[in-house]
Amino acid sequence: MSAVRVDIDKERCVGAGMCALTAPDVFTQDDDGLSEVLPGRATAAGEHPLLKEAVRACPVSAVSLTAED
Repeated sequence: MSAVRVDIDKERCVGAGMCALTAPDVFTQDDDGLSEVLPGRATAAGEHPLLKEAVRACPVSAVSLTAED
């Protein structure tokens, strides 16, 4: 299984919270309402269907997945 890095572009995030609603075991919202990746969850092993759905659910495309070698 390959690893996938999860990132949130804080400059683009508007705090809609769709990622946190879609994958609450990976995402949360900070005190300002902006999304962030939970500690220890920036890298996930294998294909996690909720991560892909969180990327699609973000209305401003602030969430991204990057394959790691």
